[in-house]
Amino acid sequence: QVQLVESGGGLVQAGGSLRLSCAVSGRSVSTTTVGWFRQAPGKEREFVAAITWQYGSTYYGDSVKGRFTISRDNPRNRVYLQMNSLHPEAAADYYCAAAPLRDANSVSAYPYWGQGTQVTVSS
Repeated sequence: QVQLVESGGGLVQAGGSLRLSCAVSGRSVSTTTVGWFRQAPGKEREFVAAITWQYGSTYYGDSVKGRFTISRDNPRNRVYLQMNSLHPEAAADYYCAAAPLRDANSVSAYPYWGQGTQVTVSS
């Protein structure tokens, strides 16, 4: 059974950095790609970044390119999202999710989701 647990959210000042962690259990071909999404109040869930376990191929949403970095630790079954130069608009609930496809960047491609971790950015 696939389970994903996020951690690392919290309050950060604008311009600051934060690192989110996603612990993945039950890895299989169904979890080829792990992605991060975010959802602010009243807005749709947005793709942030994704990475494949096997080759570490990465994909980013346009709004975070150059500021966010996704990485993985295969032995520990963890995926990280390093967020730098945070804007107030980055405040949201951040979710990690797992998908069987390699270049998944849509919500519908991900059948497995964590509970989310909240990120607050003060201006």
